[in-house]
Amino acid sequence: MQAWDLEFRDLCVGYGSHVVLRDINATLPGGKVSVILGGSGCGKSTLLRHIIGLSRPLSGRVLVGGRDLFALNKADFRRIRRYMGVLFQDGALLGALSLVQNVTLPLTEHLRLPPETVREAGMRVLRMVDLEDFADFYPNQLSGGMRKRAGLARAIVAEPQVLLCDEPTSGLDPITAARMDDLLLAMREQYANMSVVVVSHDLASLRAIADHVLVLADGKALFSGTLAELEASENPYLRQFLRREAGDEQRHDLHQPIDPTVSGAIDKWLAS
Repeated sequence: MQAWDLEFRDLCVGYGSHVVLRDINATLPGGKVSVILGGSGCGKSTLLRHIIGLSRPLSGRVLVGGRDLFALNKADFRRIRRYMGVLFQDGALLGALSLVQNVTLPLTEHLRLPPETVREAGMRVLRMVDLEDFADFYPNQLSGGMRKRAGLARAIVAEPQVLLCDEPTSGLDPITAARMDDLLLAMREQYANMSVVVVSHDLASLRAIADHVLVLADGKALFSGTLAELEASENPYLRQFLRREAGDEQRHDLHQPIDPTVSGAIDKWLAS
């Protein structure tokens, strides 16, 4: 099957009357790792929800492999979503299930297969993320990085056409985050026709994995292109963002005096 592009055409998304993103026109190329980048609250996860089909756009279109996702009938909509795997930000593992049971949920929920066949399918992907020895552990017995790797294993167990990752390195130490980046790159090599979309604000991860970058800011798509093009951009916001610098207008005065009434009350409390 040919790799699927993900396309946004005049896309406007939000909640009720509140518009989060407007007039988004961009293509995330099939078979590549695309990173949706931006500051906190810029609409990255909201856009991801629309790719998955969890939310409907206010206007415009989301095309998955050339098909308008929200113009499909219910049967075709469900069918195309079967080709999507999702790595949630916190791993989203069920505490009452073992690791291998969590990983094989997409199979046990939708297919009628012998238990031994299902388990071997789970063990296969657990080996890919180096968690085979923890197959019968429970989520509360694992580190945060291990839970994320397990979430990745579950996302790929059905070998999807589209892999969507919401902040896969958030909350991880630099070494564990780099390991997660390496796993995502390994997924791209293992599944040449898989389109990988990563929502992130991790600049180190961006530079490690991105083939294509979509930058969101101020409710719009500020940039869409290759990582090299992004690094070469002269746009002031992009240059500032990539260097993690705060503009003078964003700096806060941290030397504001405390209210005397509050200060006096604190002194009495500390002395009591």
